[in-house]
Amino acid sequence: MSNPLLERHSLPPFSRILPEHAEPAIDELLARNRARIAELTGAASVNGWDLVAELEQLNDDLAQAWSPVSHLNGVMNSDAWREAYNACLPKLSEYWTELGQHQGLYKAFEALANSDEYAQLSPARRKVIDNALRDFRLSGIALPEAQQKRYAELQQRLSELTTRFSENLLDATQGWWKEIHDEQDLAGLPDHAVAAAKEAASAKGVDGWVITLDFPAYYAVMAFADSRSLREELYRAFSTRASDQGPKAGEWDNSAVMDEILTLRHEMAQLLGFDTYADYSLATKMAQSPQQVVSFLEDLAQETRPVAEQELAELKAFAREQDGIEQLQAWDVTYYGEKLKQARFDISQQELRPYFPLPKVLDGMFTIAGRLFDLQVEELQDFDSWHDDVRLFALKREGEAFAYCYLDPFARSSKRGGAWMDDCRVRRRLGHAELQLPVAYLVCNFTPPLPGQSALLTHDEVTTLFHEFGHGLHHMLTQMEEADISGINGVAWDAVELPSQFMENWCWEPEALALISGHHETGEPLPQSLLDKMLAAKHFQSGMMMMRQLEFSLFDFRLHHEYQPGQTQIQSVLDSVREQVAVIRPPAENRFQHGFGHIFAGGYAAGYYSYKWAEVLSADAFSRFEEEGIFNAETGQSFRQEILERGGSGDPMDLFVAFRGREPDVDALLRHSGIRQENAA
Repeated sequence: MSNPLLERHSLPPFSRILPEHAEPAIDELLARNRARIAELTGAASVNGWDLVAELEQLNDDLAQAWSPVSHLNGVMNSDAWREAYNACLPKLSEYWTELGQHQGLYKAFEALANSDEYAQLSPARRKVIDNALRDFRLSGIALPEAQQKRYAELQQRLSELTTRFSENLLDATQGWWKEIHDEQDLAGLPDHAVAAAKEAASAKGVDGWVITLDFPAYYAVMAFADSRSLREELYRAFSTRASDQGPKAGEWDNSAVMDEILTLRHEMAQLLGFDTYADYSLATKMAQSPQQVVSFLEDLAQETRPVAEQELAELKAFAREQDGIEQLQAWDVTYYGEKLKQARFDISQQELRPYFPLPKVLDGMFTIAGRLFDLQVEELQDFDSWHDDVRLFALKREGEAFAYCYLDPFARSSKRGGAWMDDCRVRRRLGHAELQLPVAYLVCNFTPPLPGQSALLTHDEVTTLFHEFGHGLHHMLTQMEEADISGINGVAWDAVELPSQFMENWCWEPEALALISGHHETGEPLPQSLLDKMLAAKHFQSGMMMMRQLEFSLFDFRLHHEYQPGQTQIQSVLDSVREQVAVIRPPAENRFQHGFGHIFAGGYAAGYYSYKWAEVLSADAFSRFEEEGIFNAETGQSFRQEILERGGSGDPMDLFVAFRGREPDVDALLRHSGIRQENAA
């Protein structure tokens, strides 16, 4: 029987891919690649760009086999998929480390960079070569053999540890739930949340209702449950997941995993000649130095703190007036924040939900993208999928498809939490004629629809969808034909959030809201009164939210910049950061860091600041649309051509200046966030 992971397809045959296919396919491709690379670097007949192109083909074949394995492990997690994924991971880590330290390849790239051919290549291809030489150096190409071996061991162990962190967090999230047998305990919860709790109980074979730690269920309790004791119980369970605290203390504990990750990252950075992992991280980013990053974050905190403190004082006063709450606790903040918002603006996320049915939001989002970037989106019905919820869309121009996009919108027990975009296929040229089209995965964790109804989104969820679609557009609209700089590949990490945060802006524009909203039963547009309230409430508690994001960013960056193995205590760094910037101090048992997957299991280590950094870029980029018209076709074409189509082919500051006409200004972010109210239009 053939292995579907080894067959070339325009789209993966998910129904035919089984966990037992993964390791044999990866083994076969790794062996083939190694053998061919040995031939390439040992023969004088293949050199220059031809060698680069053939290496790209080998690695793209491997990427296409690994993509569905990695994806299915995240969205259809099971013991079998976890075992298959973990069996392949160290082999892939070893292979990529080998490539990074392959003297023959390094010399071939170096020879090409110093050749007459280099000068004749396109700027995009020269960027591929320049990036490769930089990455060779960051992979320890110049290290003595013993240190190269140690680097390889560090890379392999880190890949195992980050996976274990993610698995512990998933297991801890699924390993706790609350059975409820008196519906009065659910007072205040929206109908859809109560119905979801009833379905969760049915799925577990118990009577009554079940509240899980999946984020939609958790958030519904924190925002709407009148029972303070229920909110406290959920908060303590959620904020201590995968840690040494809380109701599941010691089960799936990430404490030792985190310490080892930080220790090995520190060792790897020093092995490569960097003082800290933060210095190493910045070698591939826009920011020039650790001090620049810290100053950027601290300056934002200083500007924002007065606003945040005023917001917190108002919240405390409101809780005291409403219910005699003398000591506002962490499990009260979201609940009374929602109540205060309702009281002040007469609006809530739940009141908006009926006006944002998923089908309407999608249609409107695609219409907006079409008007901005000259494209059409067509849904495909006949395709191979991994779950009944999944949908597939083709992006077209003049009737011809140029990209595809999967959407997996709803939360389920076997699915990693959060929302993300990942690439399934990258756009690249195959030989002289054929073009491989880009394919994206868009994954969210929205509340599933009730039987026979459309899924209804909160406005926050609409914004999340636009954010991930922005990443998807970056991947799908690229015009680059070299895999290493196509789409999001090769883009500096602190610039990669620019398109995603940029797209969020249309969720607040009345002209765009008219396209993405409509009552799920009547189709009536969002009433002007609700629209006015929503826009008035846009900056509600924006200062508190900004300070929380700065807390995460400073914690991540300081942790990786200050960490000394055996000396630095993770909790101490977090406590210090909270002393500096937090306006709300959580309980001592809070172990937020044990679930901070972005930095311990994702790509944001010493890079979480990128969200704020890129938000400056996105806010300032959008300010051009504010000046010229939010659906101005020429402005949209300029953003597409200067940012989205260029992928990683140029320095991100150069690309931004080409679009905006100048370097970014932080004022647009402060204005869009409501921090500088006096400058608001």
